Amino acid sequence: MQSDKNQLLILASCASGLAALAHLGCVVFGGEWYRFFGAGEQMAIMSEQGHWYPAVVTSVMVMVLLLWSCYGLSGAGVIRRLPLLRVGLCVITGIYLLRGVAFIGIMPMFPENSLLFWLVSSGICLGVGMLYAVGTYQVWPALAGKNVGYG
Repeated sequence: MQSDKNQLLILASCASGLAALAHLGCVVFGGEWYRFFGAGEQMAIMSEQGHWYPAVVTSVMVMVLLLWSCYGLSGAGVIRRLPLLRVGLCVITGIYLLRGVAFIGIMPMFPENSLLFWLVSSGICLGVGMLYAVGTYQVWPALAGKNVGYG
């Protein structure tokens, strides 16, 4: 049985949701989680010292990733149509893809992160970006109108 919901955007949404949960774990569990996920030693130390900055920055990331997850679900036709859906999906796709390929330029800003971290995290971003890209491409015509299946 085939669903009228776009499976690639659902997968992309789930990936963004999982990323949000991982970031939330950093806020809840502190320094070791910041280290594991590559936020850098400075963020880990500040978290361990009870500084507000890591929790606030990471909480903003959680909210952004949850919003992106909602846009994926909206584009997939799972939830109601969100404002500026086409633009939102394009921006989300672009950010994920840019993060996936531009890591070489970002690496010097975070010298404590290993090459393995950069390759894995960039590969994940590239993969999620491709899910958003292809899923968005597949539903693009339906997003132009007021199709009931897409919110």
